[in-house]
Amino acid sequence: MTDDFVLDVTRIRDEARARMEAGPVTDTYGLNHDRVIGVLNDVVATEVVCWLRYTRHAIAATGIDRAQVSAEFTEHAKEELDHALRAAERISQLGGDPDFDPATLAQRATTDYTTPKDGDLKAMLKDNLLAERIVISTYQEIIRWLGDNDPTTRRLLESILEEEEDHADDLVDLLGI
Repeated sequence: MTDDFVLDVTRIRDEARARMEAGPVTDTYGLNHDRVIGVLNDVVATEVVCWLRYTRHAIAATGIDRAQVSAEFTEHAKEELDHALRAAERISQLGGDPDFDPATLAQRATTDYTTPKDGDLKAMLKDNLLAERIVISTYQEIIRWLGDNDPTTRRLLESILEEEEDHADDLVDLLGI
């Protein structure tokens, strides 16, 4: 096996100087960054909708298990909001504008905002588990698409994915399934 790796530092320096306004997005970026920004804005929308749903469910929950389930929903809501903010920060790093437009959030989100009747804890748990499963599959596909072309965004989504999987596990435990 031959080692034919050669680093052209002069070329890299020249390219970096020529496009200073691009910030961290260099000529070696492996994807169409506008497409990545669009995908990340859908992630922001999804996470905001999840934050809203968990927050609403935490407040509306009733019944004998209300305290435990409401506390879990509140914790998940905080983490979902953090996910949205982290994705929005990455959008900004890529030179884009995070899209928090309330008029389009629900359309861009991969999950639904649900409001089960009468504070139905079981329905809330199932709705949130379904949403987590959708998010897990969606983020796994995005991570595969990013591959090695944008390791920073991939690592961000991998860390969010890990928390989403924890959420799903928590919900399964609460449902007793």
